[in-house]
Amino acid sequence: MKRRLLISLVLCLFFSQAVFAQLQKAKAHWTYTFSKPEVKKGETVDLVFTAIVDKDWYIYSSDFDPDLGPMLTTFNFEKNNTFEVVGKLKPQNPKEKFEEVWGGKVRYFEGKGVFKQTIKILADNPVIKGSSEYQTCSHVTGLCIPGNDDFEFKGLKVVAGAATTDTQPKVGQTTSQTDSSSEVVATSSDQPADTSITINAGDADTSAQAEAAATLSQTLSSEDDSDDKSLWGFALAAFLSGLVALLTPCVFPIIPMTVSYFTNQEKGKLKAFIYGISIVLIYTLIGTVVSRLNGPAFANFLSTHWIPNLLFFAIFFVFGLSFLGLFEIVLPSGFVNKMDQKADQGGYAGVFFMAFTLVLVSFSCTGPIVGSLLVASAGGEVVKPIIGMASFSAAFAIPFTLFALFPQWLKSLPKSGGWLNTVKVVLGFLELALALKFFSIADQVYHWRLLDREVYLAFWIVIFGLLGFYLLGKIRTPHDSPLEKVSVPRLLLSIVTFTFVVYMIPGMWGAPLKALAGYLPPQSTLDFDLNKRTAGIASNIAPGETRKYADLFHLPHELEGFFDYKDALAYAKKVNKPVFIDFTGHGCVNCREMEARVWVDPAVQQRLREDYVIVALYVDDKTELPEASWYTSKYDNKVKKTIGAQNADLQIVKYNNNAQPHYCLVDHEGNLLVKPKNYDLNPANFAAFLDSGKAAFRKK
Repeated sequence: MKRRLLISLVLCLFFSQAVFAQLQKAKAHWTYTFSKPEVKKGETVDLVFTAIVDKDWYIYSSDFDPDLGPMLTTFNFEKNNTFEVVGKLKPQNPKEKFEEVWGGKVRYFEGKGVFKQTIKILADNPVIKGSSEYQTCSHVTGLCIPGNDDFEFKGLKVVAGAATTDTQPKVGQTTSQTDSSSEVVATSSDQPADTSITINAGDADTSAQAEAAATLSQTLSSEDDSDDKSLWGFALAAFLSGLVALLTPCVFPIIPMTVSYFTNQEKGKLKAFIYGISIVLIYTLIGTVVSRLNGPAFANFLSTHWIPNLLFFAIFFVFGLSFLGLFEIVLPSGFVNKMDQKADQGGYAGVFFMAFTLVLVSFSCTGPIVGSLLVASAGGEVVKPIIGMASFSAAFAIPFTLFALFPQWLKSLPKSGGWLNTVKVVLGFLELALALKFFSIADQVYHWRLLDREVYLAFWIVIFGLLGFYLLGKIRTPHDSPLEKVSVPRLLLSIVTFTFVVYMIPGMWGAPLKALAGYLPPQSTLDFDLNKRTAGIASNIAPGETRKYADLFHLPHELEGFFDYKDALAYAKKVNKPVFIDFTGHGCVNCREMEARVWVDPAVQQRLREDYVIVALYVDDKTELPEASWYTSKYDNKVKKTIGAQNADLQIVKYNNNAQPHYCLVDHEGNLLVKPKNYDLNPANFAAFLDSGKAAFRKK
């Protein structure tokens, strides 16, 4: 401990010399009060230590590993016969985060920190004084400053009479809560340092859950908070996240569609600019205002509920038929006349509607990226979520706006001829294919089994096969001009299209099709899988073991596991293995991609199969549970009735995260063994993650 403390002090001195080149005072100002104004001799009273911490600074708490590195807050009392220290120091609702430099979790306070220490009064005029040691650090500069103050408590009135209780005190000269699990005290905020909370129907422990909800709402996530040293850094991170979101399967294919909308329109560049501004405004308003009203469950509703997904399916399907030439989408003549009278107001409304549609349909893939922003908004944060969502949406809107402003970037053919209609028809085929993705999400979430993997692939094979024949000129739509010869670009596109069709055909009988992992329904929905191997594969689960919901869900690659959190923990305890928690979803694109590209790796599969008890928890499943299993969440005070709602609530409350995929390695009590992992397509990294969890479990 002394060595780690010495390192901490050296770092603090180094930063103070480099940044300010002068002595700095700790950025905390203390007040000392009693929990009640008077007591009887022999009774107990709480000493309340209150630290007011400067803006952009924080003070470390007293209830985490003292050997980790940072200085814990401690209070050293001068011993005398007028009082006795009872129990341990109790910090009141500190926050928690993972600090990379120390390699572990720390607990801290921002703005205001409160510590309580119970004492027993032994004399009429107690003398209560001593000194404190603590450490304050800056979110902005990284500077850390140790503090050392003297304290004295005055003003307590000791009245005549005997104490009503006989307390057995623990007397000590120094009080610092380093073993938070060793004693349970009467305050509502006493919480193990792990902040791990199990949600059960009728759970009476509301205080610990309220603390976890407060921690979650105060921080973007346990990982992000350590990286974002300022609002500028946070805005930059959000902007980069917006650029990454453009590369997701639900967003990237939509970019070319904007070109056909703005091409040959009156005031097209102005409308394109309004289009980009609308994206930013809608994302900022929807992502902050609506999330404050509905919490992170709203994003989950948009991406998983059957109503919005079938609506998105219908929109894409209708647009696809329109581009193929079946009909033209026009506003009613009466409405058009009114819009003409209002100086093209209707045209701008159409631009806004298109931007609004983009924002809604993109939630299927961008929801996990902005999920932490939504949690922060729901928990009371105002400035940070607004800045984050504005930065995210600005990056998200730039390509759409630029392509809409300069559609010539995507067209090099002469203006004359029928190539414009060809572009529309190609977009029509693509929209029909993409429409199936939204129908598939609803189909998986509600277990309709109308669009299993082979049916989905059959539609895509036919659609892209017809697209290939269209590019060769073998098929003509109503508005196409006669094609006397096929140009080289069209021939090359047709080759690529038919190659894609040939690639998909083996998938009808079980080929994994890794390139389409994010688009296709799970492999387990195949009715006939020639690639399925059962002989020679050892089962993950002992014969005869009951697995709840095994008839609804399946793991990929012939892995076997659980689909209920409590069942998995109980079985893991029985076989003495750690638990691999897969927070996933039917509509989670990146989850399917991880399964197809990472879980398929032999090294990863071996570790999952041999070293862990696997539990897959679907956060978007709509299967309603018996009423006896319902409970009201301590996080958002909403009744959780479905499998998905309860799994999502567990992820938020216990593991302070609401994004998928999210992988946690835990012990038999559900406590984290190592830092969780999210989307990472490097199998070696994932195997190392599994090895680290196994090693931590053995050590523990």
